[in-house]
Amino acid sequence: MAAPPLVRTPSSLSVGVQFVLAGIVWGSSFLFIAVALTGMTPAQVAWARLVFGAIALTAIILIRRERLPRSPRVWGHLTVIAVTFCVIPYLLFAWAQQYVTSSLASIFNATTPIMTALMAWAAFRVERLRTGQLVGIAIGVAGVVLIIAPGATLGATSTVAQVAILGATACYGFSLAYMRRFLATTGLSGIALAGGYIGVGAGIMLLLSPVVFLEPVRWSPPVLISVLLLGFLGTGFAYIWNQNALAAWGPTRASTVTYITPVVGVILGVAVLGESLSWNEPAGAVIVILGILLVQERIRLRPRSVV
Repeated sequence: MAAPPLVRTPSSLSVGVQFVLAGIVWGSSFLFIAVALTGMTPAQVAWARLVFGAIALTAIILIRRERLPRSPRVWGHLTVIAVTFCVIPYLLFAWAQQYVTSSLASIFNATTPIMTALMAWAAFRVERLRTGQLVGIAIGVAGVVLIIAPGATLGATSTVAQVAILGATACYGFSLAYMRRFLATTGLSGIALAGGYIGVGAGIMLLLSPVVFLEPVRWSPPVLISVLLLGFLGTGFAYIWNQNALAAWGPTRASTVTYITPVVGVILGVAVLGESLSWNEPAGAVIVILGILLVQERIRLRPRSVV
C-alpha cells in the first residue's frame, strides 16, 4: 500500500495568489446567483452550488489521493461547518437576492471579517481584540445601519432580505472561527477539509431533493452556465484556496477576502446586470471597510492595549 501523501505547506506567494483568486471568484458569485434565480428557486440554486462543488472537490481529492479524515470527531466538526458555512448561508443569500441587487449583496458580504472577529474573540477565544478593534466593530455596525436604514423606514421587503444576508455573514464568521478552534490541528490539507464539509453539505441537500425540486427548473444556457461556475469555481476551487489562506493566516485575516468581493460584485452587477446604487450603499460600504481596517489593525487609533 502506498503511503499517504504528505501535507504540503503552500508558500506565501501561493497563499496570496489563492487569496486573490478566491476573492474574484466569490465576487462573481453574486452575479451567478442572480442569473441562476431567473430559472431556479433559491433552494435549487443552493442545491446545485453544493452538488457541483462536491463533484469538483471529489475529483481533485481522487486525482491527488488526498488523505481524508477518519476520526468520527473530525467528521462531526465537518458536519457543523457544512451546515453553518454552506447550507444555511447559501440558502439565505439565494433567497435574499430575490429582493436585493447582486451589488448590494456583495457589499453586505464585506461584513464577514467583523463577524469573524467577534466570533473568534467572544465565542471561541482563538483571537483577542484590542480597544481599536472594538471601535472598528462599532464603526462597521454604523456602516451597516447606514446601508439598511433608508429601506427600513419604508418597511421594504428588501430590509428583511438585507438582515438575512447579515445572518449569512454571521454564519461565515462563526464557521471560520470554529474551523480555527477545532480543525486547525488535524494535519489534513485544505483540499481534504473543504472536500469534507462541502461533501457533507451536498449530502444534506441531496437528501432534501424531493422537497427542493417540487418546482421544476427552467433551464437556459445562462442558468446552466451560472450554476456550473457557481459550483465548480465558487464552491469547489475557491474553498480550497480559502482553506489554505485560513490555515496560513488565521480566521480574521483570511476573512479579509471580502475586501475584494464587493469591488468585483459591484462592477459586475453594474456592468452586466445594469444595476444601480443608492448613495447610502457605497457610503455605508466605505464606513464598513474603515471598520474592517481597524479590526484588522491595518490602521490603529493608539498603541496596543489588550482587552
